[in-house]
Parts: sequence; structure tokens; C-alpha cells
Amino acid sequence: MRRFRRGVLLTAMLFSLGCYRQHPMEEPGRFRVVTTTTMIADAVVRIGGEKVRVRALMGPGIDPHSYKASERDVIRLLEADLILYHGLHLEAKMTEVLARLHRRKPSHAVTAAIPRERLISEGSGDVYDPHLWFDISLWSLVVQHIAQLLAEHDPIHKEYYQKQLALYQQELMELHLVSKRVLEVITPQTRVLITAHDAFRYFGRAYQIEVKGLQGISTVTEAGAADMRELADFIALRRIPSIFVENSIPPKSIEALRAAVHARGFAVQLGGELYSDSLGNPGTSEGSYIGMVRHNVTTIARALMQGESIEKSIQR
Repeated sequence: MRRFRRGVLLTAMLFSLGCYRQHPMEEPGRFRVVTTTTMIADAVVRIGGEKVRVRALMGPGIDPHSYKASERDVIRLLEADLILYHGLHLEAKMTEVLARLHRRKPSHAVTAAIPRERLISEGSGDVYDPHLWFDISLWSLVVQHIAQLLAEHDPIHKEYYQKQLALYQQELMELHLVSKRVLEVITPQTRVLITAHDAFRYFGRAYQIEVKGLQGISTVTEAGAADMRELADFIALRRIPSIFVENSIPPKSIEALRAAVHARGFAVQLGGELYSDSLGNPGTSEGSYIGMVRHNVTTIARALMQGESIEKSIQR
């Protein structure tokens, strides 16, 4: 019944808002793009530059798996010239809103261009791990798709978008090479990344690092007692030096895991905070995709290997 009432409310909201003549947003003349996540917004900024005005519905530290659209979000979506969302069920709680808006506004899943054979499957059915931004080569394909969508819906600036795309993809290639070089210094024994939820499998596949999450790919799922015991046994047996908290998930579960490992006689450390489902605050280095990846790579490498080796690899 609650889901039915919510559906009726959203339908009425979309109908009433869709009937009025949209008032101009700030900075008239700029192509207006509304995104769900900060990662997509950052890519639009890099490609669109001065030609676009971008707004992300989900700010820094927001968990997209559990995010629900507010009335203000719906208004912003209806004011947009283009709506870009991630897809692959990342915005699970916004599925209904995005489906209804698709009939009224140009809206696209930025992951639609990724070949399904390059995605990490979640067993049977058409379900895939959505966290592909941690594989820079896949994210580069997403960025290319975003540039194509901007050019399609704002063709007057097509040449500008193509030039910006070429520059940005060169930066992404350099980022991949540096990340690979930095992570190579981690020894095989401790080459294991353990976080609160299973968001880093694309990262692990790209850089040959074993990845384990206390929860599944969605933060909506909860880790059971058996999961906690199994992972604590693994850490103590392998003597993994550090485990990591995430910026969009409360640290409670990782702190409980650390205590469980300590009870087994091994003093595992908190290796630092990783950015998983959102970027950092605007104006900080972690507020961009490139800055976020650099932060994660150096944090992981320093925690799993001696810092002196890390600094030498960064400077090579």
C-alpha cells in the first residue's frame, strides 16, 4: 500500500510539474544537465566545460543504492535539457522516477554503451555489478558515451565536446598508467583489498588485486554473523595489514570487523577512508574523478605496503 501511495504521488507530481512552462534556470543559454551521481557530473563538467550547467542530485558521501528522489529533485529533473544516470540498478530507489521521466525528458543511462561481456555479472539474469568507474578503461568508454550524448542533444557545440573529450581521455590514460605503477609495489601476500561493501571488484580486476567486501554490491544488503567470522578468519590467517572504511558508508561494520580480527590475535589496522560511491567535497582534490582515483590508489598502496616504496613508484 505504501509503494502504491508513493507511486500515485510521484505520478501526480510529474504530471503537474510537467504541465507548467519551465522557468529559466540560472545562467541562461547554457545547456542544462542533471545527473544522479557526482562521478557523472564530474565527467560532464570536464567535457562540457563552459557550455554546460551541471547539477548532481546526490552530493558527496551520499549512497546511491538507497537514495530516494525528493520533490525538489523531480523539479530539477524536469528543468533539465538532459538527464544522465548511471544505470545497472545503481540508483535502485529511483527506478520508478527515472522510468516516468524517460517519457518526458531526454534521459540516458551512461553505462548503456558498455559491452555486457566487459561487465562483472551477478549470477543468473541481467544483473551486473554497477561500480565500473573503478576500471579506468571502462570509465573512459562511459566518458566517450557522455560526450556523444551531449553532442546529440546540443549539436551546436559538438566540436567543442569532441575536443574536450580527447584531452580528458588522455588524462585518463595517464591516470591508469600511474595507478598501475603505484599498485605494483604491493607484495602478493598482502595484495588484498577489504572494504565495507563489494564496490571494488572492477578495481581488483584491472590491477590484479584480490577484493573482499563485508556486504554485497549493494549497501542495502547486510552482513551476517557468518560473513563477519569468515572474513575475520581470512584476515588473521593471511595477516592482511589493513582494512578500509568508505566515505558513503558508516564505519560501524568495518570497526566491528577489526575488533573480530583483534580477538583472533592479529592487530589489523584501519588503512584509511576510500571513496566508493561518490566523490569528495567540491574544491578538494578528491572532488574530481581523477583526484578520487589518485587518493584511493595511494591510500591502498600505503596501507598495504611500506610508504617509502610507494613514494618511489609515484616519482618514477
